[in-house]
Amino acid sequence: MREIVLDTETTGFDPESGDRIVEIGCVELYNHMPTGETYHVYINPERMMPEEAFGVHGIGPDILEPPREAEPGQVLLRDKPVFEKVGQSFVDFIGDANLVIHNAAFDMKFLNWELKRMGLAEIPWERAVDTLAIARKKFPGSRASLDALCARFGIDNSNRTLHGALLDSEILAEVYLELIGGRQPDFALASTSGQSGGAAQDDWRPTQRANPLPARLTDAEKAAHTEFVDGMGDEALWKKLG
Repeated sequence: MREIVLDTETTGFDPESGDRIVEIGCVELYNHMPTGETYHVYINPERMMPEEAFGVHGIGPDILEPPREAEPGQVLLRDKPVFEKVGQSFVDFIGDANLVIHNAAFDMKFLNWELKRMGLAEIPWERAVDTLAIARKKFPGSRASLDALCARFGIDNSNRTLHGALLDSEILAEVYLELIGGRQPDFALASTSGQSGGAAQDDWRPTQRANPLPARLTDAEKAAHTEFVDGMGDEALWKKLG
């Protein structure tokens, strides 16, 4: 089972009001294990960056009003591609996988707005796995922010001084695996034969043994069972099914 853990950074809260995506970060999971495959891109939003949004993620000092020079950890956006240049590569990367997102309504709203603007198919909402909703259900009344969940599960997020889509996706992947029961919720029982890199087969099925196992009943036990069933009369279920 392939899943994509996803995060975005934006210029604000509402694409209908002109806010745009400025960063997308994705981490691939296969059968709940990270594969090492990622997708990451910065995007020119074709608008100015609000000071409030800049304070959250530190992206786009060159599109502030007035523009600033980038400091360590800050990313310039004027020379980055617009969404139309990266939208198809994003769609190709996620494929038909479910998307694991913290507060999925926010990111899905922006992604579908951008995809619709490009004329690409929108992502069905049922493909979103909302870790915020999972955390609130699992720990009712407790804080469910990404930082709070890192503290709960002992996940190191010390590098998260500013929000960043790829870093947040990597952290969210660890949080998600804890929320669903740990790194191997299926106890690694899936078959790994015939797959490069050890990825498990989605279509694994049990096969018949080449040599049947020998019976463990002795002749005396078989005779005793037959005598017992005979004593139950002709209506005995074992006789009807035998």
